[in-house]
Amino acid sequence: MMNVTLKQLRYFDALARHGHFGRAADACAVTQPALSMQIRELEAVLGTALFERGSRQVRLTGFGEEFALRVRDILRAVDELGILARASRERLSGSLRLGVIPTIAPYLLPTLIARLNATHPGLDIRVHETLTPRLIEELADGRLDAAIVALPVSEPAFAEVPLFREDFLLVRPGEDEGKPVPDAERLREMRLLLLEEGHCFRDQALSFCDTAPVPPREIVTGSSLSTLVQMVGAGIGVTLIPEMALGVETRSAQVSVARFRSPEPSRTVGLIWRRTNPLAGQLQEVADAVRLSAEALYARQEALPPSTMPARDPA
Repeated sequence: MMNVTLKQLRYFDALARHGHFGRAADACAVTQPALSMQIRELEAVLGTALFERGSRQVRLTGFGEEFALRVRDILRAVDELGILARASRERLSGSLRLGVIPTIAPYLLPTLIARLNATHPGLDIRVHETLTPRLIEELADGRLDAAIVALPVSEPAFAEVPLFREDFLLVRPGEDEGKPVPDAERLREMRLLLLEEGHCFRDQALSFCDTAPVPPREIVTGSSLSTLVQMVGAGIGVTLIPEMALGVETRSAQVSVARFRSPEPSRTVGLIWRRTNPLAGQLQEVADAVRLSAEALYARQEALPPSTMPARDPA
C-alpha cells in the first residue's frame, strides 16, 4: 500500500495550481524547502516525476496532469466529510469560505460580516474577492462554500438563490448636473468608461448600450469602479456604477449621478453553491443575511442628502 499523505496531496495540488514553489508554499503557509521535500517524497513513493522543473516555474508532466485530476477529487471528498459533520449541526458554525465579486465586495461586505458576526458568534468568515469565472472554478473544486455573484451563472451543478435587484446609475462630470439623462442610443455616442474584460459588470453595462447593432463610439477601461469614477471627475467620460457603490465611490469625486429612465439597466444579485454541498440548508441562512444586509445598505443610502442620492424618475 502506498504511503501517500493528505499533506503531500494538498502540497501537490497547490504546486499544480500555482506552478511556482514559492507561491505554492505561501498558499500552504509553509516554507518552500518543506513543500519541496514533501513533493520529492511523493514522487519517490509514486516512482515517477510529477513536475518538469524550470528556472522560473514548474509544469505538470503528462502523468502529473492525470494525477492532479484524481487528487482534486480526493481532496474535495475529504473536505466534504468535514462539511457533512458541520451540516449535522442546527446552525452554521466553523468556517465559511465565501466568494464575492469585486463590484459587490467593498460595499456589501462590511454590513454583511457585521450581521453574520452578530447572528453566528464564532463563525470564521473567510472571504475571497475575485471575478465570477474564478469563483465558479473554486466553488466547483470545493475551495469555496458559496459565492455572491450577479445571476444567472447557468451552471447546472450550482444552486442559485436570487436575493435582490440592483439598478445601475449614470455617473457624469459635475458640470453635467441637471442635463437630460441619455438613453442607450445616446450613451453609445459618448466616451464610455468600463471595467476591464472579465468583469461581469462590464458585460451588463455593454448589454444596456448594445440594444442596437451600433457599438459604443469609444470605450476606455479601468481596473476598478473607483478608478472609473475618478476618471469621470477628471472629465474623461461617463460611466455606470451599481447603486450600492454610490455612497463609497462618489464621496470624493467631482461628479453628478443620475438615474436612467425606465426600463433602467440593472442586475440580479444572488448566492450560489454546489447542489451537492451538505451545508445547503445552513447556506440559506447566509442568503437571508445577504438580502437583509442589502436592504440595510439601501436604506442608509436613501437617507443620504438629495444632492447625493438621485431621485427616481416618476415616469
